[in-house]
Amino acid sequence: MRYALMVGYDGTHFSGWQRQKKGERTVQGEMERAAEKVFLCPTRVVASGRTDAGVHALKQVCHLDAETSLPAEKIAVCLNLVLPPDIRVYKSCTAPETFDCTRGTKRKTYCYRFYTAETEIPVLSRYAVRISEAPCLDLMRQAADMVRGKHDFKAFCAAGSSVKTTERTIFDVEIGAQTEKLGTMYEIHVTGDGFLYNMVRILAGEIVAVGLGKGTENLKRALETGERSLLSKTMPAKGLMLESVEYDVPLFGTQEV
Repeated sequence: MRYALMVGYDGTHFSGWQRQKKGERTVQGEMERAAEKVFLCPTRVVASGRTDAGVHALKQVCHLDAETSLPAEKIAVCLNLVLPPDIRVYKSCTAPETFDCTRGTKRKTYCYRFYTAETEIPVLSRYAVRISEAPCLDLMRQAADMVRGKHDFKAFCAAGSSVKTTERTIFDVEIGAQTEKLGTMYEIHVTGDGFLYNMVRILAGEIVAVGLGKGTENLKRALETGERSLLSKTMPAKGLMLESVEYDVPLFGTQEV
């Protein structure tokens, strides 16, 4: 039987989602070790997509196949008993036999967080990146407007990707800021039908650069030509979090995950 899982993890001490041949600590590796203890046999755990080293997930969606007498909703509890504390399964449920959490994805939302402060703030710096100069929200939103819709995002893909097409659709980009005691926290929420390797981190880097006065001409040309060199640096992984994944089939008692 196929089961779906809603999973969250702190990516700080992981070499990404995917199991590595060299033995690095990965989320998939820990999930599969836990599943083998629960189901007493090797069990493959598949995710909606791979997250890179250091990237976090609030609501990742996974699936696995298992023969078990455990009630579906109790699988989450059993996995949490043997998982390390930086991974938790929030919910588990039965899924259609044809459900594929990777191929069936319709929308994903990521959030990139950064803050401005005179020095690093330890309680923020695990999940956000510090920059020294405050960017202009209006300018960042101008950049966001340019990437909405369907485009060839070749310029926003890091080297090493083997995807068949670099066309993706960005449904929305929302940018907000909140002033705190020691600085200002900024959030860039990006929702799309899929993302290329490092795409959100590259996109965040360019939006921040535009907010700091770079202008939008290079962004426009990068979308037209696919030249990565026109864009700014890739932002660090620790500021990125997978926030949600959506499907056409209802999961966990609601259609929205």
